[in-house]
Amino acid sequence: MVDSWERARRILEGSQIPPDRLTHLRPLSGGTYNAVEELRLTDGSRYVLKVAPDAPGLRYESGLLLSEAEFYRGAAEAGVPAPRVVAVGGDGDGAARHLLMTACPGEPWDDSVTEAQQVPLRMELGRQVARLHRVRGPGFGYPSGALGPLADDWRTAFTAILDAVLDDARDHRARLPRPADDVARTVRHACPALDAVTVPNLVHFDLWRGNILVDRAAGEPRIGGLIDGERMFWGDPLADFVSLALLGDIKKDEAFLAGYREAGGRAVFDTPALLRLALYRTYLYLIMLTETIPRGSGAEHGRWVQEVVAPELVAALDEIEELAAP
Repeated sequence: MVDSWERARRILEGSQIPPDRLTHLRPLSGGTYNAVEELRLTDGSRYVLKVAPDAPGLRYESGLLLSEAEFYRGAAEAGVPAPRVVAVGGDGDGAARHLLMTACPGEPWDDSVTEAQQVPLRMELGRQVARLHRVRGPGFGYPSGALGPLADDWRTAFTAILDAVLDDARDHRARLPRPADDVARTVRHACPALDAVTVPNLVHFDLWRGNILVDRAAGEPRIGGLIDGERMFWGDPLADFVSLALLGDIKKDEAFLAGYREAGGRAVFDTPALLRLALYRTYLYLIMLTETIPRGSGAEHGRWVQEVVAPELVAALDEIEELAAP
């Protein structure tokens, strides 16, 4: 049994923060992979501690905390509100086992945000994401090295990313609406569209509402921080549009797109872009369908992914077949 208080004190001490200042510790819900805890100190300062699980996950999940730390460094470079990295630590084997960061103000975006508040918030979010997408990386792929070193081109990196999740699906015998080999053949038709991406930019890839904090401290709600950047990679900014319109269509989010374009973001939905979006949707939905096995998700969640996510995967594959047809 892990003593969370003792672990937190040890990590604080290693970060040059007096451990006897820890006065409050509570688990935070919403995370699906790492353990997450809020730490409060005697002076009122707040930190968030993430600890990697011992059990292996999907291939890309190795070294997630390294990727998350990289996202926060990029967000700081872009001037986007996000946690600040205090320390990334391990067990002496080179693997990142914990990440200590500052806490951001606000609570996850939920249904308490009124319809009138949605438009200015989505516009603000669009401007922030456009700033994120100006941050350039040293190569394409996951900075953690989970799937190997960064690639020189996006097609090489993303086909390796797709191959990895399809191998995960095969290994875990995930219940997919189409066989993994059929999915692999279909996505290959869209891969030439990836060649249009020539600059590796910062992509969060998990910007659904639960990872967007809304701060109401000053009255009107504002974006308090973008969190849980553990799935970030260097690649095509268009990939972020998938989780930003999770199980939906980003083209209908006029407020977000207006803010995104206002801040210099490029959002053009021609055939090559639609093919790439379909590829990124395919990737996310393969993750959502496969991760239920190693995580031991319950029957209710299993039914949800089959009833909601599986048809969306089929729709993305159908779109690839239609758009890529000779």
